[in-house]
Amino acid sequence: MWPKFAFLGLVIIRLMVSANPDAKRLYDDLLSSYNKLVRPVVNTSDVLRVSIKLKLSQLIDVNLKNQIMTTNLWVEQAWNDYKLQWDPKEYGGVQMLHVPSDHIWRPDIVLYNNADGNFDVTLATKATIYHVGLVEWKPPAIFKSSCEIDVEFFPFDEQTCVLKFGSWTYDGFKVDLRHMDEKVGSNIVDVGGDLSECYMSVE
Repeated sequence: MWPKFAFLGLVIIRLMVSANPDAKRLYDDLLSSYNKLVRPVVNTSDVLRVSIKLKLSQLIDVNLKNQIMTTNLWVEQAWNDYKLQWDPKEYGGVQMLHVPSDHIWRPDIVLYNNADGNFDVTLATKATIYHVGLVEWKPPAIFKSSCEIDVEFFPFDEQTCVLKFGSWTYDGFKVDLRHMDEKVGSNIVDVGGDLSECYMSVE
């Protein structure tokens, strides 16, 4: 029984790969000599802008005793990679491509004020590349962040928990990290949420 299932799986995989030869050819052409360790800029002095946006999937816990907030987030990131551009006319009209994110350069964005020593995202999902060189990557992550919480005036209190993200390797002259919804002339993005259901966690 198992050999039949294995054979069927191989047939399906082979059919899927051969179904879009243009996409495979594009993938090979883009990444055959691609160096994922090099920041994708024309000149080394150029600044690479990386846009980031967080989408809250779940507020897992607010630990009052240890002043830790645990969240499940989607960390949306976007940047331009000039080495990942192509003319769709030369590849059967293919305008976008999904590739393993660990095959291309990625900004090493981490949570600076993490509370458990885990800086990275949970799963290295695939990245989406568009023919103009735009790269989008939206990995999920579970973060435990330090957060000063004062509930003296509960339930009429208002808490502000800051998640501080940045590149671990590059300074602002190499990677300019910006919020996708950032307003012109401001580096603050207002967001809010009701944390009252999480106040009972004091362990």
